[in-house]
Amino acid sequence: MKILKFGGTSLSNSELFFHVATIIENNLNNEQIAIVLSAPGNTTNLLEIAINQTINNKNIIPIVQKIEKNFLKLINDIYQVEQKLLYEKIKNNIENKLLELKNLLQGINLLRQCPDKIRAKIISSGEYLSISIMNSILISRGYNTTIIDPVKKLLTKEDTYLNATVNIKISKFRILSMKIPKHHIILMPGFTAGNKQGELVTLGRNGSDYSATILSVCLNSTMCEIWTDVNGVYTCDPKLVSDAKLLTSLSYREAIELSYLGAKILHPNTIYPIQKFKIPCTIKNTHNPSSIGTKISCNHVKNKNLITGVTYLENVHMFSISCLYSKNIETIIPKIFSCMSLSKIWIILTIQTSSQNTISFCILKTMTNTALHVLHKALYLELKHKLLKPIKVEKKLTLISVISSDILNNTKITEKVFSILKHVNINTLAISKGASKNSISIVVKHDDGILGVRALHKGIFNKNCTAEIFLIGIGRVGQTFLKQIIEQKNWLKSKNIDLKICGIANSKNFILNLDGINPKNWKRDLNLSKKSFNFKHLLNSIQNYYLINPIIVDCTSDKNIANQYISFINCGFHIVTPNKKANTTNWKYYEDIRLAAQKEKKKFFYETNVGAGLPVIENLKNLLRTGDTLIHFKGILSGSLSFIFGKLEDNISLSEATKQAQSLGFTEPNPKDDLSGIDVARKLLILAREVGYKLELKDIKIEPLLPKEFNNISNTTDFITKLKELDQIFCNRVKKARKLGKRLRFVGIINQKGNCQVKIDEVDHNDPLYNIKNGENALAFYSKYYQPIPLVLRGYGAGNNVTASGIFSDVLRILL
Repeated sequence: MKILKFGGTSLSNSELFFHVATIIENNLNNEQIAIVLSAPGNTTNLLEIAINQTINNKNIIPIVQKIEKNFLKLINDIYQVEQKLLYEKIKNNIENKLLELKNLLQGINLLRQCPDKIRAKIISSGEYLSISIMNSILISRGYNTTIIDPVKKLLTKEDTYLNATVNIKISKFRILSMKIPKHHIILMPGFTAGNKQGELVTLGRNGSDYSATILSVCLNSTMCEIWTDVNGVYTCDPKLVSDAKLLTSLSYREAIELSYLGAKILHPNTIYPIQKFKIPCTIKNTHNPSSIGTKISCNHVKNKNLITGVTYLENVHMFSISCLYSKNIETIIPKIFSCMSLSKIWIILTIQTSSQNTISFCILKTMTNTALHVLHKALYLELKHKLLKPIKVEKKLTLISVISSDILNNTKITEKVFSILKHVNINTLAISKGASKNSISIVVKHDDGILGVRALHKGIFNKNCTAEIFLIGIGRVGQTFLKQIIEQKNWLKSKNIDLKICGIANSKNFILNLDGINPKNWKRDLNLSKKSFNFKHLLNSIQNYYLINPIIVDCTSDKNIANQYISFINCGFHIVTPNKKANTTNWKYYEDIRLAAQKEKKKFFYETNVGAGLPVIENLKNLLRTGDTLIHFKGILSGSLSFIFGKLEDNISLSEATKQAQSLGFTEPNPKDDLSGIDVARKLLILAREVGYKLELKDIKIEPLLPKEFNNISNTTDFITKLKELDQIFCNRVKKARKLGKRLRFVGIINQKGNCQVKIDEVDHNDPLYNIKNGENALAFYSKYYQPIPLVLRGYGAGNNVTASGIFSDVLRILL
């Protein structure tokens, strides 16, 4: 015997009814099956709305007409395909139900209230119509069926009409006494049962799952399948957390804990019957029948991660009751729980408090008024004589829970939970470790709820080294950086590295997608975007997301962006940049960036500030950390000027060499910026500051390559034309140096006293800079450890590929 239960989303239209009928047929494999159905689509919600609007004397005709239209369309669409359908019989059933509904609503309108007995009858109407329709489909296909009336066969324990529980022993006797033929398909409406008076009662919202597990026990089933609109139970709500993972196996205890603490796919009462009788239950997806689903059983395969999932309950209120004397709390607690129990108020959990004389507990918002009423009544004397402080209720809270197989015996899980919440600045209002040893629950403010859930899930379940990259500046270097990430996709995956491009900005536009921007469409999306980069806008967009390693990659040369680095760091971002402006502004800002990074434990990497892809900065730092000291430095620090001065050796004019450097991407858009020497001065200043010299940019002496009249030329074409005036001057200087066996090189120098100079130097064949050209950089460090032969770092110091590679390397250094 197998039980199959189908929810409302599995029965929303005629196509789905046929699809469910096919699933039923496919399960007729030499065993009997029983079917439990919910109301189609959103029928129950519409019925609830009809009741509430009737009580409030509002017009309900459109709602009743919508319900009628939905059902008539449903059976008409089915009849168009299934001509053998008992159409008139079903139509009469629908019309009779609707007539009954209208009469009941008319009575509610007169009373201006809805007794629970009537509410139960109305909101369960849809389940019976679902059974009527499915029964007709199966009969039209030649199957024999038996319908179980739950009002007559499922006996409830209590007199409540809206949230009843079933007496399994008596119900099982009643159903087995029916002696249903083995070849019959059994059908039963979900959600309802009958009390001792034979009246219809309901089993709580989403109680059809409970109906299915009860029927599983009553029919001695070997399997219960609950078919819904998702693939099974996930590590978190997939609507909230896009990368939630499917749990293929759960223990009964884990399933109970998940349902109790907010997993919306399960009804809290669903698991108890099948746990007691050890009946396995599988959650399946009607829209994806081939999915493995989630199996709940005693043969549960233990989760390697130890943690099963993260759940949340919104609209939670926390009550705190305090005695003036600690000894009195012991007598108060039983009274509190007794009155709450008698009023059927669900206490979700009790809270640990540091105070000896306070008891705190959480309930759902909907029960707050009732709880206050019964508590004031039960504790009347204590409150009157001021043995108790006024009852305190904290509202607008969310309860976040982490479920694990043995959380109390694993302190590392608890430590990790609090570390993650601290990382995103979420204040924990209260904490409770479940009595079952399977969960830890944290109470937070409602506004922190979504961020808390996402942060915990990502922090717990993400096993990749993840970075969220926000790229500012999408010129040649920025685009090459993106290209390299795409090209290295397989390698990154093999190393469990996940680099998500979450934001891209240029001077005009900005796009943001915290799940990752599609690298194939970024150009189109950026051009279509009407937003420009604004850091406050970025912060507002990410406030409900937990970012593991957010990195600002600044590929601009913009001073305004560089001036925001401290703000970036203080808001939790690492920074990787080839932009030299931050490191060459005033000394105070230079120090403040580093202090902020140290305080916030964030990385500020700028390896490409000097030497592009060459490992200059980190190697220099490593030398200094190990006690080395710089004596003298000399280097070619500009790839563009390395290329230009190399071409001068080949008898190419200055203007032509500059044009070639520009066309190859070695220079800035306006080559004047390269020939001014200011870029080399910035790089030299960075090196000097790394060594420990507190210098400003104005302290760097620059021998200008260009006469003053070139300063006012902004047009690139005009500049190249004007540059021809200097061709002969440089040709003569090259010839003069050649006669002396030397070559011209544009170098940066730091002497032993820390004096810095940028100039054209004549170097002989013994100088490590003698053969440097074609865009290469070479940096010669003479130090306590490296003398008389210097440490020389040599390689291409300009070009999109090597600069992007250096940026890529810095990003990976943050993760590895």
